[in-house]
This record gives sequence, C-alpha cells and structure tokens, in this order.
Amino acid sequence: MRILHTMIRVGDLKRSIDFYTRVMGMKLLRTSENPEYQYSLAFVGYGDESESSVIELTYNWGTDKYDLGTAFGHIAIGVDDVAKMCKDVRQAGGRVTREAGPVKGGKTIIAFVEDPDGYKLELIQNSQASNALGN
Repeated sequence: MRILHTMIRVGDLKRSIDFYTRVMGMKLLRTSENPEYQYSLAFVGYGDESESSVIELTYNWGTDKYDLGTAFGHIAIGVDDVAKMCKDVRQAGGRVTREAGPVKGGKTIIAFVEDPDGYKLELIQNSQASNALGN
C-alpha cells in the first residue's frame, strides 16, 4: 500500500497550478473537468503518480474561498536547501511564513511557506528528512 494523493480545495485553479508548478517546482500531471457536478481537478507533483504521492487540487465552480479550519496541519516537502528554497519562493512571489531554521527543540532545518489559499507547506532539509520526527 502507499499514499496516492492529498486533495485540497482551492479558490482559483489557475492561480494554484501556477503556485505549485512555478513557485514550488512541481509538474502539472493531469487535469479534468466535470460539468455535470461543476468541479475541475488538477494533479501536481514531483514525479509520476505511479511512483509518487501527488496533490489533487479541486476547484468547485463558483467557490473562491474556504474556511481552512484548525484540523489540517501541513504538507511536508523535502528540499535540498531550505534557506535557498525560501529565497526562491519569495522571489517568485510566494509567502514564507517561517524562515529556515531548526525546529523548536531540535536540529532539523525547516521552514514554512503558504500557498495562495492559505495551506501550509513545511520545507524540510532533505539530508535531515528521515530524522524529521526524531529531530
């Protein structure tokens, strides 16, 4: 078994595709439209769906904003250089909400960025990603 995808609802599909592809460096893997039920889907990720977990962006037609609530935390992404990725995200117009630095009470280098809908993405230094839970 493996995790196939994580679905998040977005208020503007084109804006979200731009963020995840241009700012975060993912690939647009596929899209689909369902006129009968008025929604559109886009799947983005760093690798093919047959081998990697991906993110499903769901746009429900006519809904431009969601209440994110307090239950969902973040999506974690391993990167080679967290500080450089923060700089790249900022230069591409993205929002860094926590600068690169050690996790509280540990040594693993992390940072947080926010997508256009307010979802948090945790950036974790690849060299430390397997130790992220143990810090």
